[in-house]
Amino acid sequence: MADALQRENEQLEARIRSDRQAKKDTTLVKAAATVDSLSSVSLRCRRVLRGHFGKIYSMHWAGDSQHLVSASQDGKLIIWDAYSSAKVYAIPLRSSWVMTCAYSPSGNYVACGGLDNMCTIYELAAQDTDNGAVAKELIHHTGYLSCCRFINDRQILTASGDKTCALWDVERGQPITVFSGHVGDVMSLSVSPDKQTFVSGACDSTAKLWDMRDGKCKQTFSGHEHDINSVQFFPTGMAFASGSDDSTCRLFDIRADQEIFNYSDQSITSGVTSVGFSKSGRLLYAGYDDYNCNVWDTLKGVQVQALAAHENRVSCLGVSDDGMALCTGSWDASLRVWN
Repeated sequence: MADALQRENEQLEARIRSDRQAKKDTTLVKAAATVDSLSSVSLRCRRVLRGHFGKIYSMHWAGDSQHLVSASQDGKLIIWDAYSSAKVYAIPLRSSWVMTCAYSPSGNYVACGGLDNMCTIYELAAQDTDNGAVAKELIHHTGYLSCCRFINDRQILTASGDKTCALWDVERGQPITVFSGHVGDVMSLSVSPDKQTFVSGACDSTAKLWDMRDGKCKQTFSGHEHDINSVQFFPTGMAFASGSDDSTCRLFDIRADQEIFNYSDQSITSGVTSVGFSKSGRLLYAGYDDYNCNVWDTLKGVQVQALAAHENRVSCLGVSDDGMALCTGSWDASLRVWN
């Protein structure tokens, strides 16, 4: 019985591969052949944010494109003003083993989580009178919290080492939907621009597209050869990028249901920790274990700049909502703001 099911599964996978190949009538490079190459990309470091005393694992911009939150294993969440480099808040955490942080779209809340298996939410206004005051602790996951992203002040998505993602009702402190389907730790998630779907990347080397309205996996994307550490939606919401320990970034098109480009180079042998797009989507930023952040031309598939300033692994990055700045965070305990 098991052998028959295995054979049927292999036949279905072969049919899917064949169907995808039949629909692959061109390549991204051919489709973009008439598009001019980028004449020059010259991002410069404008700010260095120092204040953490441990490895920085995560950062996330606020919706105002001025403030950002960073999480470090020194046991602090720091809210920064990127314009002035000033620290607005330094929130002490109950667990220093933090892996992710997020800013709510309204700017009223920040969240974090890690090896404590929970998502902790802080109301920023309350920190003025009671620094470290917790607004809510969301407890359900049985593995570490690898990523979290607010939908709004009332809902948040989490990804976990227990191989699931969860959509939460923050007020009730209960999961609304649990998304199961990965067979490896889920490392990253990215919410679509319309906030109806999200994509997850996991240690099973696959990325999955989920619909938050019915809780179901709509598409599974394969191609990577090792763990996927980061995923990020393309600005249009019709594609997404992924970064993996296999030293590649890949672009997946949702409508084509397949990978449409592999951003790699023989000289790059370190893993990809984080990915992000410029506001137009023309540039793909990728942070690597080799201390660099490489900038790729999304359409041409060529590297156009290497941002080499950090002194340790680039663990996280993010582009501000207005598209005017890129921030990179590193195990060297600093954040750098580029434009």
